[in-house]
Amino acid sequence: MGTFKELAPGRDAEGAGKSTKQTILTLLKTKGKMNAGELASELNITEMGVRRHLGVLERQGYIELEVVRQPMGRPTHRYGLTDAAEHLFPKNYHLLALDFLQELNKDPQSALLIDRLFAGRKRKLLERFAERMQGKNLADKVKELAVIQNEGGYMVKVEQGTDSILLHEFNCPIAQVANQFDQACRCELNLFEELLDTSVERTECLASGGGKCTYKIDTDKE
Repeated sequence: MGTFKELAPGRDAEGAGKSTKQTILTLLKTKGKMNAGELASELNITEMGVRRHLGVLERQGYIELEVVRQPMGRPTHRYGLTDAAEHLFPKNYHLLALDFLQELNKDPQSALLIDRLFAGRKRKLLERFAERMQGKNLADKVKELAVIQNEGGYMVKVEQGTDSILLHEFNCPIAQVANQFDQACRCELNLFEELLDTSVERTECLASGGGKCTYKIDTDKE
């Protein structure tokens, strides 16, 4: 998902600074479901102008229309945020994860749980993605792995070598964790080996100061 900046860069035609679409999303987040008239009043613009922005946000999947039945009279239409819109607001999940992991790491006995946590994460990811590898040769598996990683925000590029395939990751969505706990990197390497059913070597790592994470994938099994 995008961020507010990606959603509506620059200045909006009907407002300076923070865009009208951003303001609509913020209002729906803080005030709950609202109709077009209520939003127009808050924004001090025409209802027609509000509806234009609502149409864009609805097509983008960030808001949805709900028909509210009234005891008397016509039903009203109110707009609310979708689950997809929640990703547009600040989240600090990585800080929560780091706090838990750091607390576990203070105790030598509890520290063993960190390895188990990452092993469990690898197992869940393997169960989630193994079916997508079925019936594919190695080259197609690597392509599918690139799709999977891109879906997770890793910004992947695949490069064909003479005796291997190189998979480059230019972004690490869990960098704050990986920088402190190398189990995260080992988890990813082991996951790749099991999904691809071949030897994989990490030759560069973002968490170790590299410009990207690069995996050299053995093609001898083909």
